[in-house]
Amino acid sequence: MPLDQWQVELRRDFGRAQNFRMKNLGDNAIFSEFEVFNPETKRAYRVAIRGSALGENYCSCPDYAVNTLGTCKHIEYVLGRLERRRGAKKALALGHRPAYSEVYLQYGARREVVFRPGTEAPPALHRLAGRYFDEHNRLLPEGFSRFHTFLQKAQSNGHEFRCYDDALQYIAQVRDQEMLAERVSAAFPQGARGKQFDKLLKTKLYGYQREGALLAAKAGRCLIADDMGLGKTIQAIAAVEILAKTAGVERVLVVSPTSLKHQWRQEIEKFSGRSATVVEGLTARRANLYAEDSFYKLTNYDVIHRDAEAIRRWRPDVIILDEAQRIKNWKTRTAQSVKQLDSRFAIVLTGTPLENRLEELHSIVEFVDRFRLGPMFRFLDKHQHVDECGKVIGYRNLSEISQTLEPILVRRTKDKVLKQLPERLEKRFFVPMTEQQMAHHEENRETVARVVHKWRKYGFLSEADQLRMRIALQNMRMSCNSTYLLDKQTDHGVKADELADLLGEVFEDRDSKVVVFSQWTRMHELVVRRLERRKWGHVFFHGGVPGPARKSLIQRFKEDRDCRLFLSTDAGGVGLNLQNASAVVNLDQPWNPAVLEQRVGRVHRLGQHRPVRVVHFIAQGTIEEGMLGLLAFKKSMFAGVLDDGQNEVFMGGTRLKQFVESVEKATGRIPPSMPRQSEETAAGRAEEPAADQPARAPQPEQGWQDILAAGVSFLETLGKTLGASQPGASGRPSNGLPAGLVARDEHTGQSYLRLPLPDADIVQKITDLLSAFRR
Repeated sequence: MPLDQWQVELRRDFGRAQNFRMKNLGDNAIFSEFEVFNPETKRAYRVAIRGSALGENYCSCPDYAVNTLGTCKHIEYVLGRLERRRGAKKALALGHRPAYSEVYLQYGARREVVFRPGTEAPPALHRLAGRYFDEHNRLLPEGFSRFHTFLQKAQSNGHEFRCYDDALQYIAQVRDQEMLAERVSAAFPQGARGKQFDKLLKTKLYGYQREGALLAAKAGRCLIADDMGLGKTIQAIAAVEILAKTAGVERVLVVSPTSLKHQWRQEIEKFSGRSATVVEGLTARRANLYAEDSFYKLTNYDVIHRDAEAIRRWRPDVIILDEAQRIKNWKTRTAQSVKQLDSRFAIVLTGTPLENRLEELHSIVEFVDRFRLGPMFRFLDKHQHVDECGKVIGYRNLSEISQTLEPILVRRTKDKVLKQLPERLEKRFFVPMTEQQMAHHEENRETVARVVHKWRKYGFLSEADQLRMRIALQNMRMSCNSTYLLDKQTDHGVKADELADLLGEVFEDRDSKVVVFSQWTRMHELVVRRLERRKWGHVFFHGGVPGPARKSLIQRFKEDRDCRLFLSTDAGGVGLNLQNASAVVNLDQPWNPAVLEQRVGRVHRLGQHRPVRVVHFIAQGTIEEGMLGLLAFKKSMFAGVLDDGQNEVFMGGTRLKQFVESVEKATGRIPPSMPRQSEETAAGRAEEPAADQPARAPQPEQGWQDILAAGVSFLETLGKTLGASQPGASGRPSNGLPAGLVARDEHTGQSYLRLPLPDADIVQKITDLLSAFRR
């Protein structure tokens, strides 16, 4: 069965089985307007019946407006009731042929304004419509700007003529959008290079930021999805200033995570001088704050559901959603509440509009333009690969999504627009596990293996099994940090001590500050114990910190020279500006690569003037090391949609199957671990080293790992260089390598590297050194 037919049948079967209440609002028993009331949701919708064909009827419900099917459960309910009457089926099949003429909005793959002449329509009306509508009676593109003229003439010739509200609203929307773009272009005739930007804000904007602000203002509703650190906030503030000058904007609502409200106020006051009120406190206080006179109101996602009525009364002109991935799951109450907010203009900010599934991108774009990507079922059908059983195994046509979003999407990456951003230097430290850690790790690994085996045997998992597997995975990851995270008593693990040693090196530079991330607060408790011995000032930022206190923590880290460390869970990985630090340490690896980028993006962002050192601690021979190879799929999907990456990516199976297979890969293919750390060694590491104690000699295994890693990195870089080498005008490779090192095989045409060998005694020394590492 074709997709559309299947979706229609679903609505037909469901609608005709409901116990809705129906009331005829007109005079005709069949071709009339009806009110359909749902006693469960307490909502009523208006249904207009014109016939039995798809697209002929109308319903005011949200599903009808976006499903492109031309029907919905309410229409099908009414048709089912009407068809029980004598002669109704035949009348509906013939369709409504009223004496009056009408203009209505036809909902389908595209919304079309349609003219239907009545049976008594005079010839003059037909001739008039011919100048505005095509041969299929659809409004011509140039007819939108002149429709008011058509309407006046059509209603003045004595013939009954109707034009429905949704058609008028759609026409007005199209005209307003055209007029807005014209006004913005007139105000900035030279575009992003115009001098008008010099006085727009109290700071100078980069060229790409000017372009982003202009596109956002012209679009009216848009998604700014620039890389973390490129200044999405200032682009939104600039766009608001443009809209204030060209569209009379006076009220702006900013919805952000709680931790960012005060940061928004600081940047608004710093860059624009507009008044900004942070909405916080109990419900009654928040209601009073909405009633106060201010240009900006700054609230957070958590209270939108309770504040919806106060926001509706305030009637914002612009709604800005910051860190909009908070509405990526359309099923949550937060997402549903936010999408019920109404405003003419909207600016959505997120560096990660797509993290795990295409549904997330669809949900976010829905707030900007609910018609842009079409209904969810059609969107997924077009862009998902499924197997013979209908299971999702990958995604396709990803470049088409980018093209569809182009009119409303601003997306730039750091490497393309900000060449002067300092270098980002990444390093992975593979640390050994203690015997106690590995005991916990392997015990939970066996639990995961049993659940995976059950999946392989039966093809499904109960809710209890899925929960058991997730708990075991969490325990495996926690054991990689320390046993303290599991029992809150013992502290077997070396990551906290290795971090202390690393910080000792970093803090030799008196001006260096470091941001340390861990998903778990208990891990930060262990870090704090080490910091107390060293007398390093720090702040601890996590989800349990009250909103007002968060501002003071950030301020102290930025302004207090003795505050060297910013310890944070992933509550601090979103939206904060911490450019005064120059290093980021990840004590554990999140499943989602977007979360990792959010962490690093707090420091490596616009305003950073020093190279940023990024350190990842990986417990060797554990699930952490196994996870390193599981991030390519998510990165490929993100790049394919937004960054001109692969057009197709495959994952294999349903989401549950994909997850189980990812778990199996992460836990079943873990590389051999380092030798276990004995209790004596672990205890020795936990102690403060004596002043005259010699530095620990590097572990031979770690040295061998470093050599192998360096070798692999060298070969990867060399492969890219050779692969990119193309003969120049002189016929020589233009890869920048010294002449004579690169040669080309006469028979195959492939490039190869020609290196001179050192003396025999030097070769022997290198061999002896490598042999020592291997022993």
